[in-house]
Amino acid sequence: MSLNHSPETQTKLIARVPTITGRELPEWFQAIDNGPSFLRCDERANWLADEHGLTHGYAAAIVHEHERHRRNRMGFI
Repeated sequence: MSLNHSPETQTKLIARVPTITGRELPEWFQAIDNGPSFLRCDERANWLADEHGLTHGYAAAIVHEHERHRRNRMGFI
């Protein structure tokens, strides 16, 4: 997934997710896992933003973090 913002911005967005959204990252990851089976990350981010009222920046950051965790769980580098 291409990141539309710097790694520093990604880190700051992810750190603020619980405060801004009222939900922890594992809850968002579960929402993504249980949501529609989109192939593209931008589709997942758009769905997350539309379905849950997030800004696109936070939705994209959550999806990017979800992909990073998924790759780590599967043993990809």
